[in-house]
Amino acid sequence: MNVTGDTHGFVSEADLHAYVDGHLDEDGRARVEAWLNHHPDRAEEIRGWQRDAQRLRAALGTLPDSTSRSNLDPALIRALHRQRVRSQFALAAMLVLTFAVGGIGGWQVRRWAASTEPAPMADALQAYRMFAMERRAQLDVTQHQAGDVQTWLDENFQNAARLPDLDNAGFHPVGGRLLATDNGPAAMVMYEDRQGSAITFYIRPPSPHAGTLPRGQRLEGQLAATYWSADGYNYALVSRANAREVRAIRDASRPSAT
Repeated sequence: MNVTGDTHGFVSEADLHAYVDGHLDEDGRARVEAWLNHHPDRAEEIRGWQRDAQRLRAALGTLPDSTSRSNLDPALIRALHRQRVRSQFALAAMLVLTFAVGGIGGWQVRRWAASTEPAPMADALQAYRMFAMERRAQLDVTQHQAGDVQTWLDENFQNAARLPDLDNAGFHPVGGRLLATDNGPAAMVMYEDRQGSAITFYIRPPSPHAGTLPRGQRLEGQLAATYWSADGYNYALVSRANAREVRAIRDASRPSAT
C-alpha cells in the first residue's frame, strides 16, 4: 500500500519500513522525516516501530548463534503486533464477511491460535504475507522471463494441478517463487490485477501431521484461504479477506475449476 504525502513529497510503506530499519540514505531519511512532521499520527506509530527495533537489537546481542534470527525480523514483529491489536475486532469482521459474501458453505471461523491443532496451510498464508503484503523478497521467475509460469511450475512439480484460472476476476499470473518445507519443495505463484492487488496460489507436498486435506476454507486476520488436495499435493489460494477476492478464490478452487 502506498502513502501519499500531499504537498510534502511521496512516501511509501516500504520507505517507512526502510527508515525504521536504517536502510535509507541521508536524502531518503530527510524526505521521510519531513513527511512525518506533517503526519503526527503516523509519526507516533513510527516511533513505536523504532522502539520495537531497538528492543530487537538489544535482544539479538544476548542470543546464541543457534537462534533463528529470521523469526525476529522487525517487519514481521510489527505485523504480529498489529495482528494482536486487531484480534478482538478480527473475529467480528470475519463473521460479517461470512454472511456478506453469501452462499459460502464450510468457512471455518476458528480461534486456531487457542488450539493445539495446526491451522491448515499456514505456510501458504505466511508466503502471502511475505511476498504479497511485505514484498520483502523477489520472485524467482516472472511471467516475462519465463513466458509461461505454468511451464515453470510443471518443471518443478510433476503431475501437479494446472494453475487456477482467475481471469474472470481480473487476476493474471505474474511470477513464482520456489520455497522449502520439511517435506520437500513448495512453490508460490503470484497473481495481480490492474490495481496491484494480489492473490497467491501455493503448492506443497503433504505434511506428516496433516497428510492430504479435505476441501475447505478459512479466515485468518485480514486474509482468506481456500485449500484442497489432489495429485499428491496440497494446494491453497490466498487473498485479502474482502468479498470480491474471497469470491474469486472460492470460484477458482471449485473441483470443476481445478
